[in-house]
Amino acid sequence: MRDLLQEVLEANRRIPEAGLATLTWGNVSGVDRGAGVYVIKPSGVPYHELTVDSLVTVEIESGRVVGGTLKPSVDSETHRLLYQAFPAIGGITHTHSTSAVAFAQARRDIPVLGTTHADSFDGPIRCTRDLTAQECARDYERNTGLAILDALDGDCEAVPAVLSASHGPFTWGPTATKSLETAIVCEAVAEIAIRTLGLNSAAKPPEHLVRRHYTRKHGPDAYYGNLTERG
Repeated sequence: MRDLLQEVLEANRRIPEAGLATLTWGNVSGVDRGAGVYVIKPSGVPYHELTVDSLVTVEIESGRVVGGTLKPSVDSETHRLLYQAFPAIGGITHTHSTSAVAFAQARRDIPVLGTTHADSFDGPIRCTRDLTAQECARDYERNTGLAILDALDGDCEAVPAVLSASHGPFTWGPTATKSLETAIVCEAVAEIAIRTLGLNSAAKPPEHLVRRHYTRKHGPDAYYGNLTERG
């Protein structure tokens, strides 16, 4: 558990270093499936003031705080719903990074415009539907998560990111660290997409090219990198 706390601490501290948030506008969590809990940033605490002891541990099943003395991030219920829905997720990052938020506020998917996007995402990064007035008035964070589930339609692996409409990106991965790295990539491809669409609003890469880039890093025939099992 101590290793998870340290990982979540370091991932949260990297949010401002990566330029993904202003003030305290972002959070990372990581899960311990065996213990049935996740660890998340406390609400409103500046990143430079975070310590292992200030992190909050929450029970996945109930949402009950079982560790720490502070309140969890206001986005904790959204994280919890995603952990409940997708057992493969080990970490979640939410930020208000500029370019990804621009797409969220425009209520637009981030389209696949080239190989940089295709290296990490097997398709566009979807934007959720708008929440209703009733959904915002009651159980807002849970309803945010339900809208994300609607957008994902049962698949959290091909595109490990989503844009919450008029809000911002949520990203995930097998660990807290990986979820933060996905957030960094999400912001990078959003910025590139904005520049690309400004030059050519009809830009569209060949499908065979983007498929090659995705499959050389993902799936049974992946060959990118120097992992031992790939020789």
